[in-house]
Amino acid sequence: MYVWSKQIVIGLLAVFAILLTLFLAHGLTAASSNLKVHTTRWITLNYFGLVIWIFVWMIDQARVRGKNVWLWLVPYLFAPLPVLMLFILFLQRKLKT
Repeated sequence: MYVWSKQIVIGLLAVFAILLTLFLAHGLTAASSNLKVHTTRWITLNYFGLVIWIFVWMIDQARVRGKNVWLWLVPYLFAPLPVLMLFILFLQRKLKT
């Protein structure tokens, strides 16, 4: 759990934002995709399976640490990777004693 550092998370979030901007800009000018329908469905199915699996992991980690994970559900549905990184940072913050 402590392999994540703030520098890694901030860097990954920045790369995510840049790539998302590039993909959205490129997607607006591109014509139809050359991928076959079944390939697209297979990729989508795997993506949603991974999203569910990671959220179950988040539930487990929050339960172990006594935190509420359900507040993270709505943002997680819209941007899973950045929310996962922020969730990990939230769990790693030092508690005031």
